[in-house]
Amino acid sequence: MSWLRLVVVVALLAAAHGVVMLTSRTEEIPPVRSFHEFPDRIGPWQGRKGALDDKIFNVLGVESYVLSGYTRPPDQYVNLYIGFYQSQRKGDLIHSPRNCMPGAGWDIVETGREILTDPETGASYTVASLVLKRGNQYQMVLYWFHSRGRIIASEYMQKIWLVTDAVFRNRTDGAFVRLITPVKNSRQEAVLLLKEFADHLKPLLDKYIPD
Repeated sequence: MSWLRLVVVVALLAAAHGVVMLTSRTEEIPPVRSFHEFPDRIGPWQGRKGALDDKIFNVLGVESYVLSGYTRPPDQYVNLYIGFYQSQRKGDLIHSPRNCMPGAGWDIVETGREILTDPETGASYTVASLVLKRGNQYQMVLYWFHSRGRIIASEYMQKIWLVTDAVFRNRTDGAFVRLITPVKNSRQEAVLLLKEFADHLKPLLDKYIPD
């Protein structure tokens, strides 16, 4: 039964991808504000911007992005990546860390979900989580798809909404948001750190990513 379900899911995703590619209406939705203006300081966190390697940039097919390391005394650290796509019709689709991280030498040892709360509205939203391992190092990851007014934790639902919005709203723009911090003492401590960072980050995202 599980194999049948897998085949059905793969077939649906393939069909969804085909629908998006075949839809001929052109659209490119820019960010509300340029990501070049994304602040180096978020709440008590001080950031230092980095840059993607040209090869990685070309593979991702992203139009705009933020890659920055944020620190807070005494020794807390969060790596932030936001990749924004104005359109996903031409094959430049948002990449999941489930595919990218193993290629970078990190093993996924745990997957899950975490519930966060928007500090401005009080609304809760669900994001995906990963625990990564390489040698004796562990990292905690929270990520989500921030697409056309929705926060989506599932790669499958991201594809479904992508097709739905392509057909009915003529929009395939979207963003991918990823937070990473080292696991020093415990997984839960790392999760709480990322949630606290996300509390400061979420109101900013709404000023850059179209709803």
